[in-house]
Amino acid sequence: MHVFIAPLALILERWQGYPPRLLAQIGHPVMWIGKLLSWLESRLWKEEQSPEQRRVRGMVTMVLVLGTTLIVTLMVRNIVHRIPLGWVLEILLTTPFLAQKELGRAVQAVADALLTSLEAGREAVSQIVGRDPQQLDTAGVSRAAVETLAESASDGVVAPWFWLVLLGLPGIALYKAINTADSMIGHKNERYADFGWAAARLDDLVNLVPARLTAVLVTIACFFVPGASPSKAWQAATRDAMKHRSPNSGWPEATFAGALGFSLGGPRSYDGEVVDLPIMGEGETKLGPYHITRALTLYRMTLNVLLSVSALLALSIALG
Repeated sequence: MHVFIAPLALILERWQGYPPRLLAQIGHPVMWIGKLLSWLESRLWKEEQSPEQRRVRGMVTMVLVLGTTLIVTLMVRNIVHRIPLGWVLEILLTTPFLAQKELGRAVQAVADALLTSLEAGREAVSQIVGRDPQQLDTAGVSRAAVETLAESASDGVVAPWFWLVLLGLPGIALYKAINTADSMIGHKNERYADFGWAAARLDDLVNLVPARLTAVLVTIACFFVPGASPSKAWQAATRDAMKHRSPNSGWPEATFAGALGFSLGGPRSYDGEVVDLPIMGEGETKLGPYHITRALTLYRMTLNVLLSVSALLALSIALG
């Protein structure tokens, strides 16, 4: 049934997003997962622990988070499947784990802010990136927005959809739990290098196929976007993706860069530490609001391609 729910969930979330009133009243499922992670970290992470102890406790944290997520979602799914028109409720329950509308809105906000001032652009981009924005010029802010758009197209949209199609509501919820844990504790710094090891490795694993699928979807979308090059998109993906320190992030970033003739990557600062990442793609480096808008056009067409694939998959199963 979840194969048929997937395209409807994509349509609903892209149109409606997560209602602000609901967010204010009860929060968001990802926030609930984050609170559970924070609570477990406060009790399991200790300053005096050895690296081995932290790694084991990090694994325990992931087992508890994923176990809780699995139990809750299996219970909810079983209840939903026993009530009339329960599939409608299941669609509503899956949409919060997709991020099509919010991602587009947040990146568009960066482009709009840059038209006002560089400082406004830095403030807007700080809402969607982990790097230090105060050292970024207009080109740096624009590259950060495009890079986030590309990477989040994979782990915020394609990957959740992929696990929804495979495993239904439990699958998409488990994916978001892993992805949330990676963003919170999967850092390679002194505090989390060992405690967040399991979260980071699991995130690499569950994004392995979706990241490469995103590159394929973006390449197909290029055929329908004026000025985008499908051949250069795929060439950049296969040439540059594996240069990235992440086994997955390079695929969507390199594909977007090649498609649009941008040059992404390079040095960036996180909490005062400069990380020198490889260059993705070839071409324009002095990006601005216009280039963000072009990337958003490609992103939206990629969403159209994903929806088409999802609908065709459901149709083929229905007819098969």
